Amino acid sequence: MQTVGIRDLQVNPASFTRPLEANDFVMITKHGKPLGVATSFDNDVLRHGVLESIVLKAFEKGDISLGQLARSLGLTKGEVMDYLAMLKIPVTEYDVAEEIKGIEAFL
Repeated sequence: MQTVGIRDLQVNPASFTRPLEANDFVMITKHGKPLGVATSFDNDVLRHGVLESIVLKAFEKGDISLGQLARSLGLTKGEVMDYLAMLKIPVTEYDVAEEIKGIEAFL
């Protein structure tokens, strides 16, 4: 997530549009205090709604935890895990080769 101040928006609008074009979301601040959040307008926003799209994107990028995602969506962790599976969003990210090395070292 990028953070852009109001002054930066006036001086350098690209600092705001570049992250949106990269399908990221942007927190807008005024005097260092959060003012709002902007997200790119894509099919995910249409399919899931703004709040859900933002928190799903934040989860996928590792900005929020599974528990934070569950609270944001008003669901239990189990319900969120089922929902993520339906959306084909992995719950965890890990390197299989690293896991195999760890198991081999343990054995």
